Amino acid sequence: MCRQQPQVESEPAGQGADERRILRQAKRIVVKIGTRVITDPGEGLDQQFLAGLSTQVAELRKRGCQVIIITSGAVHVGRRTLKLQRKHDNISLRQAAAAVGQPKVMHQYVEAFRIHHITVAQILLTMEDMRDRKRYLHIRNTFEALLSTDVVPVVNENDSVSVESVTFGENDKLAAVVAASVQADVLVFLFDQKGLFDRDPRSSPDAQLISIVRPQEDVTHYAGAAGGPESRGGMRKKIAAARMATECGVAVVMADGKAPGILVDVMAGRQVGTFFVPGTPAPARKLWMATATEPRGAVVVDAGARDALQQSDGASLLPRGIVKVIGTFEAGDIIRILGPDGEEVARGQTNYAADEVERILGAHSSQIKEILGHDGQPEVVHRDYMVLMGR
Repeated sequence: MCRQQPQVESEPAGQGADERRILRQAKRIVVKIGTRVITDPGEGLDQQFLAGLSTQVAELRKRGCQVIIITSGAVHVGRRTLKLQRKHDNISLRQAAAAVGQPKVMHQYVEAFRIHHITVAQILLTMEDMRDRKRYLHIRNTFEALLSTDVVPVVNENDSVSVESVTFGENDKLAAVVAASVQADVLVFLFDQKGLFDRDPRSSPDAQLISIVRPQEDVTHYAGAAGGPESRGGMRKKIAAARMATECGVAVVMADGKAPGILVDVMAGRQVGTFFVPGTPAPARKLWMATATEPRGAVVVDAGARDALQQSDGASLLPRGIVKVIGTFEAGDIIRILGPDGEEVARGQTNYAADEVERILGAHSSQIKEILGHDGQPEVVHRDYMVLMGR
């Protein structure tokens, strides 16, 4: 899908203010904090940053806001405690470092927020927790219960048990998945830059801040390398997470986590950082499909089926529009729906296993019983169990 290019230069004061108005109206906020923002050069977390964060969260709560924090730092703290050098790192040592660092991180959160009489709760997640629909719903209910009792959830990936095949990869994606699951109004990335620039500001002093990114604007070519030796993410992954969140109807802001009062400034709608304008919110089940699930396989459709699916009142996926099956999957699995050029058009819950789709692809729905020998749904994927991607 063709994407427009954003305006590179920072916008003059007042431009984009109407779109940022939704930040002032937001009631549910997810804040993702990067490793280089929250850690100090020693073995622990930056106490000054934590003190400022707790003060800002207290201020937002007075305004009626609910806040969820996605924190990094456990592996960093664990490595320092165990005196592990990164060059000797492997998955087992990373898991060990996370196990050591996680309670230290939570202890410092508890102490920082205690000053404002705020209770915090720890939630550790893996991708496997989120891809299972029942566990996903239980986790969402836990978030709702904590928020309803004025508790601030502090979330991290459960790195002590996560493995590469079932990991979020970094906390940027975790933040987007959580923001979508709780249907947050805003996701704020606090990291070590003022926002998204047209070039790396660390090597290009004349780099320009991009103050606003609207739907369909492509900013992936502005992504640089990972932020630093302790970071697993980087601007490319932040942009991907921001796109995931905005396509689920969540506004996103990337801002300098070290700037005093930055979170309050962001939520006041002030022109700081890079603001990603949200798209149209999707129903809850479709949010899960778009963010938390790992599709088991894919089907390729022809141009006519692709165009029909992409209409605002689009159709379900019928057998006659499918030209190819990729991978193996069972009825009830989530699958990708790819266009003729390989771009992901949608994903959804299939009514048929891969071998059955192979047999009925290109056929009319009225022929399904004759081909398979039993009755079945006329759609391979029904519109109600499908979410469009890349919108």
